[in-house]
Amino acid sequence: MAKRELAGSRVLVTGASSGIGRAIVMELVRAGAAVLAVARRAERLETLINECAGGPGKVLHYAGDVTQHEIRRTALVMAEQQLGGLDILINNAGLGAIGHFATASEARLRHIMEVNFFAPCEWTRDALPLLRRGRAPIIVNVSSVLGHRAIPRMSEYCASKFALQGWSEALRAELAGQGIDVLVVSPGTTQSEFFENLHEAQAEHIGGRRRGVPAVDVARRTLRAIERGAHEITPSSSGALLVWANRAAPWFVDWALARRA
Repeated sequence: MAKRELAGSRVLVTGASSGIGRAIVMELVRAGAAVLAVARRAERLETLINECAGGPGKVLHYAGDVTQHEIRRTALVMAEQQLGGLDILINNAGLGAIGHFATASEARLRHIMEVNFFAPCEWTRDALPLLRRGRAPIIVNVSSVLGHRAIPRMSEYCASKFALQGWSEALRAELAGQGIDVLVVSPGTTQSEFFENLHEAQAEHIGGRRRGVPAVDVARRTLRAIERGAHEITPSSSGALLVWANRAAPWFVDWALARRA
């Protein structure tokens, strides 16, 4: 596991306008990193820039849809020209939906897979030439505990995170010889705008899901994992408990979740 210093690192963060992504950007700037923050909402990025002003690091921003090739290309050119290269790519942008699979649209599945799986894959593919020239380079994929154990009424989201998990494990082995690390962050429920930005939600399934770990806690644990060269973290006790329970007694978790469904 490669150890690295965040101060002076050049970092690109997707999904940077809110939640975990926003908190990661702010913590990186406090640590002295140079950051390019990417998200759809330009006004949110402007606010983030202002809040990071005065920190030891610096932050640039670029607004656009992470699923679009032209957005990826332009952002990576910015990283090369204005940051001087890229050491850390953080694939954080994500999207969810709530409701039973049988009553959902095909568009819901495709949109979630585009944002949560295909976009990180293509950001990584396009960024690899820069990362190969980076200092102690690492790819950070923000997944979910639901990439380890699926739950009812979030089948598409779970599927996208299972795909991200499997791809990350394969990619880690493929890139090991090139000196590029891959870290998977698997948060549980986090205090963010996740439930306000769902692709689709059946109203009866939303209640009681907004509590969770503060986004800044996830961000700080993510940065510590980057520094020490970890391969995977689950930055919440409840999330870690779900993963452990599913490994120890999957039949019991199946039974409990079927009752909830």
